[in-house]
Amino acid sequence: MTDAKDHDAHAVTKVTPPGRVVALTGADGFLGRNLIGLLEDDDRVSRIVALDVERPATAGRKTRFYKVDLTQPRVDARLAEIFASEQVDTLLHMAFLSSPTHASAWAHELESVGTLHVLNACRERPVHKFVLWSHTILYGASPRNPNFLPETHPLRGHSESRFLRDKIEAEQVVASFARTSPGTLVTVLRLAPILGPTVKNYLTRYLGRSMVPTVMGFDPLMQFLHEVDALAAFKLAVMRDIPGVFNIVGDGVLPLSTVIQLTGRIGLPIPHPVMYPIVSALWTAQLSEAPPTFVDYARWLCVADGDKALRELKFRPAFTTREAVLDYAHSQRMRDAHLLRTTP
Repeated sequence: MTDAKDHDAHAVTKVTPPGRVVALTGADGFLGRNLIGLLEDDDRVSRIVALDVERPATAGRKTRFYKVDLTQPRVDARLAEIFASEQVDTLLHMAFLSSPTHASAWAHELESVGTLHVLNACRERPVHKFVLWSHTILYGASPRNPNFLPETHPLRGHSESRFLRDKIEAEQVVASFARTSPGTLVTVLRLAPILGPTVKNYLTRYLGRSMVPTVMGFDPLMQFLHEVDALAAFKLAVMRDIPGVFNIVGDGVLPLSTVIQLTGRIGLPIPHPVMYPIVSALWTAQLSEAPPTFVDYARWLCVADGDKALRELKFRPAFTTREAVLDYAHSQRMRDAHLLRTTP
């Protein structure tokens, strides 16, 4: 790999006219597909490098697709070759699962080990900017949480949750990379749970139940991010060279009971000593959208402070938490009505 050998380990790839060359891991995921569509229409981006196991449907004339599986050994060398040949200056690392999975060993290889592969490639062939997709739920839900969690708050997501732990490990190795690679600008976006008319994840499946399980005696405040604002935040991170960690959240909060009411569903209160074993049994039987560790979020607060993103990144959400819920609820009602019309 002569490109890697000839490249100074601390050099930074400059943005060359006419625009940025943006690479995305996880390019065929919900965020990746939609972001590629936005970048295709942006004159400030000259080329998009899509990295995933399947070609995104939104890939257009600007996009070059490479079949890349982050769970495979030696993928870091292949990534470094791609970064060099395509002259990538901005990398969005988005190869993360949006919902828990029973394939925990594979998920660990994809998210935790896969992030190590990506960072190794960035050390061998440095990029100008590295942007990581992360989550505010990594702070964990706790009765000791402050009303608004700042970016400096420790990531205390449930240690027994492989879904959370893999993502926390990914953040930790990215933080280490940022400290030891001063030539690369590192931006971490911690997104609140995403809602909207087209996104599908554990949250939309939970709220889509006709009877939504809740924990009796608890009604925590909830915070969401509209799918449009999630994409806008990533586009801001691409276009603005602002390093650091940022909470990306919608304005305002809502009690879980209000969220359920706005979606037109009915809450089903269950005592917490019973709730955990019930969800555990349902998860084992693959009848639940999330493992029992997620019951914590139906009991306690996990609300992030978005002031830093507004102040430094200039991120202003177009949708409040309430508006994100209402837009999701409207799409659900339309879907339900369609099912009623088409069901014999």
